[in-house]
Amino acid sequence: MMSPLEIAANGMATISILLAGRNSVHTWWTGITGCFLFAVLFFQASLYADVVLQIFFVVTSVLGWWHWMKGAQGNALRISRADFKKLAWTIPVGLLATAGYGALLHFFTDAYAPFVDSAVLVFSVVAQLLLMQRRLETWAFWLVVNSIAVPLYASRELYLTSFLYASYWINALVSWRWWQRSVANTASI
Repeated sequence: MMSPLEIAANGMATISILLAGRNSVHTWWTGITGCFLFAVLFFQASLYADVVLQIFFVVTSVLGWWHWMKGAQGNALRISRADFKKLAWTIPVGLLATAGYGALLHFFTDAYAPFVDSAVLVFSVVAQLLLMQRRLETWAFWLVVNSIAVPLYASRELYLTSFLYASYWINALVSWRWWQRSVANTASI
């Protein structure tokens, strides 16, 4: 059964994610609210890596909010592409970080699915950092995260969360395309 907490967390997160896909600065304050609620929900579900992730999201949302509004020498930051050479290291380092944090959770906590949960954490961090910089490639990482998160949350009977992460997967595809158009329009100016 879905709790009021799960419904509220997902409601705020959905608003934030839709706003991010539409390149709206309001994604940040709505995301902060949703993350606080999700931290409590995931703690109750023994998904400790996800609790840490929510705390990270709160901090980076504050920074992202400022960066989007003032990050380009005091002006709003535009959507751009990430440098492939700088981005290439993220997958092997992400896999190592997933294994390391997963092992920590496995040996020292009662965490459920510590390695899968850690993969959600690590690659969400990468995606969030790219989102803060308004990098187009954020959406590829969100697709990976959502693909891992859907079965994880369903296995903990967080069915609404699992369903919404499946919806977020679709949103990531649509947003990726929308942001690509924005980059193309900016390049032609």
